[in-house]
Amino acid sequence: MVESFKKIENPWLKTTVYASMGFAISTIVTGAVIGFINPKNKDLHKLAVCSSLVGITAGSVLSYVLKDKETSKKSESESNSTIAKVTDESWKDWRDFVVFKKVQESSEITSFYLKLQDEAKIPSFKPGQFLTIQLNIPGIDKPVIRTYSLSDYSPTNQYYRLSIKREPAPKDLDVPPGVASNFMHDSIQEGDIIPAKPPNGRFYLDVEKPTPVVLISNGVGITPMYCMAKACIFENPQRQVYFVHGARNGNFHAFQQEVMGLSKQNPNLKVHYRYSRPQEVDGGNCHSTGYVDIDLIKELAYENAEFYLCGSPAFMDSLRAGLKEWGVADNKVFFESFSKAPKKADSESSTTVDGVETAEIKFVQSGKTLTWNKGDGTILEFAEANGINPAFSCRVGVCLTCSCKIQEGEVAYLEEPSGTPDDGEVLICISQPKTEKVVLDI
Repeated sequence: MVESFKKIENPWLKTTVYASMGFAISTIVTGAVIGFINPKNKDLHKLAVCSSLVGITAGSVLSYVLKDKETSKKSESESNSTIAKVTDESWKDWRDFVVFKKVQESSEITSFYLKLQDEAKIPSFKPGQFLTIQLNIPGIDKPVIRTYSLSDYSPTNQYYRLSIKREPAPKDLDVPPGVASNFMHDSIQEGDIIPAKPPNGRFYLDVEKPTPVVLISNGVGITPMYCMAKACIFENPQRQVYFVHGARNGNFHAFQQEVMGLSKQNPNLKVHYRYSRPQEVDGGNCHSTGYVDIDLIKELAYENAEFYLCGSPAFMDSLRAGLKEWGVADNKVFFESFSKAPKKADSESSTTVDGVETAEIKFVQSGKTLTWNKGDGTILEFAEANGINPAFSCRVGVCLTCSCKIQEGEVAYLEEPSGTPDDGEVLICISQPKTEKVVLDI
């Protein structure tokens, strides 16, 4: 009966119905009691009248209580619906973000805080993923596309933060300084607009898992690791987290105090900093001297943990080899590379690839069918040159971010990939067409 009453939408009618129900119940119960005790007792009759009034009042109150519960459920439902909209996959193309804060974190790394220009709620992401941004750099005739790890985490998700290292010209490679990173440091200021695509990437931490996790980084590799550690503190504080980071010294160490602050909040977060060339002013900011290596990891953690690595290629190659020798299974080691992009393949180097001189490449999602010629570089470079911007990160066949389904044809790799794509997928950052027709789900 109550369920039927709940369906009444008019609030005044609903109150009247519940009051009548209360009156009827109290009258029946009181009448039965009077008839059983003493039907002629006038005092009991007065009690019956009072009981009826109480019944009416109780019925009215019940009406409002149920109404409040229904309103609360409705509000909760609407709130969940809003969250669903924020975390859905409706955002696929570029959206404009405004830089509302710029903070220097170390001598090399600067953080950029981004929020949507239209002030909409920011979709969530998995700790460890990256953001793809587009920069219009003077002197370059097309937008420069780059990906940077998201370096902060908050349950309320009020903003995105990118912490970017200024990349100088490398000593041993014939490539210029980091065009995008230097532009971000020198030219991007608070109030500037940067288009971005949704967070993406396969390198992320499942914070809900109970398995102990070891986060190992050097240099700018700390950016996704700080995000992961913070996510664990908020979402799974019982999880054992080991945070190991290597830096030259305090001048080059971003988020030093922030990570230590997290460890003070939660004793399950164990932190170890190792500086290769510490200064006197570093004091107690580092726990040991030297480079982060497998011997240090063995001292601090257990082989049954999960290991996340991020940093320079030599750093990660050494640790991956050490973990393997230690007996850690490959499926417990996850890594992200911040290595430099290789030199663009020219026609001479392309002759060493078991490919074709020319090929038709169909990009299914983009709706473009284009002719690739030897000398156009990798499939990723060719796509970017034609206004197609697939997801990528390392550009050297390590991180699997650029992996996509190949529906027809074959590709040839310029070098053996370090990462292994899923069956039926290829890495476009280091591959060229091997057959005269290639169909990719991009």
